[in-house]
Amino acid sequence: MKVVLALIIAAAAGYFLGSLNFSIIVVRLMKGRDIRDMGSRNAGLTNTLRCAGKSCALLTLLGDILKGIVAVLIARGFCSLLHAGFTPGNDTHYIGYVAGLFAIIGHVFPLYYGFKGGKGVLVGAAAFIAIDFRVFIALIAIFIVILAISKYVSLSSIIATAYAPLAALLMSWIVLGNGFGRSFLYFILTVPMSAVIIWMHRTNIERLLAGNENKFTFNTVDITKE
Repeated sequence: MKVVLALIIAAAAGYFLGSLNFSIIVVRLMKGRDIRDMGSRNAGLTNTLRCAGKSCALLTLLGDILKGIVAVLIARGFCSLLHAGFTPGNDTHYIGYVAGLFAIIGHVFPLYYGFKGGKGVLVGAAAFIAIDFRVFIALIAIFIVILAISKYVSLSSIIATAYAPLAALLMSWIVLGNGFGRSFLYFILTVPMSAVIIWMHRTNIERLLAGNENKFTFNTVDITKE
């Protein structure tokens, strides 16, 4: 019963915090516009940078990172208080993946914005800061390398996201020395996180295959001329 309650709290914390889309909030406050009506119409960091400028993008980055971290910390805190972790030692590590998944779902389908949000890359990556910072570093390193080579943010996000379940497994099993069963559980819990994000990139995949996906640039659009 305690585990069920911990899972419900983790899911609720993740979803309600994930629904706070800072791209929408920041652009609306600073520019008086809806980012979902601009550029690619995606309420995410890249579109915010391109269409609303670096200041909006920075605040979006900070906000979406913070909500992913806070969702995981709240979930693990309640799980620990309920003593709903693994024995021995009341290990609450697993609950972070649940909170991270629902934070991604909240970001993609936000309750507060008509269930129309972003693609979940940033909040998913941020969740790993609190779940396991070593996995976060590995994924960021992959993202940076692929971006440097390809100049495609979408391709970099997809490849790093696809590697996340394997990174979670190997980090727990090989690096930290946990049992394979527990490490495989982390793999299983990471799969739906990756699946949601990759699914949200399906139009990007189509453009990549067609050769007309936009490459990354720091150039921004003057929205006063739109």
